[in-house]
Amino acid sequence: MTKKLEELFELPNEADKDVNQSNLEKVGIEISTQEALTNLEKIEQALPQVRGLESSDIEMDELADLAKNSYKDLMDLGMQVDSRFSAEIFNSAGTMLNHAITAKTAKMTKKLKMIELQLKKAALDQKQAVKTEEIEATPLGEGQTLDRNELLKILSGKKDEQ
Repeated sequence: MTKKLEELFELPNEADKDVNQSNLEKVGIEISTQEALTNLEKIEQALPQVRGLESSDIEMDELADLAKNSYKDLMDLGMQVDSRFSAEIFNSAGTMLNHAITAKTAKMTKKLKMIELQLKKAALDQKQAVKTEEIEATPLGEGQTLDRNELLKILSGKKDEQ
């Protein structure tokens, strides 16, 4: 093409194409930096919630330890009293042991649910990343230069096919 046609159709010349290519590489680096910053912000927002969950773990451990200690005390007491009173003491001791098991089970269930939610979130993020990559990988037709004769050949080929 001539320079007059390039100016008329405001097409970039060869020197501008090199500059545009280097600009595209810079934009790619900036996008990945922005993605990293958004991921970092997501992690920082999730941290306070995790700290709150750790405090409930400590409370569950304390309750389980307290129930175990009560169980041991009641078992010792049940062995020292008369047999007609020991049945009710042993029943209470069993209840305390049940509470300890329930506290530990609740703690483990909560951890498993958190892991399940994290896995679901990771899968969702991965699906979303794949979709954005597909969108970004779609060719936009930039950089294709066709002259008039090539366009006419393409259009005439389509007419003949119909």
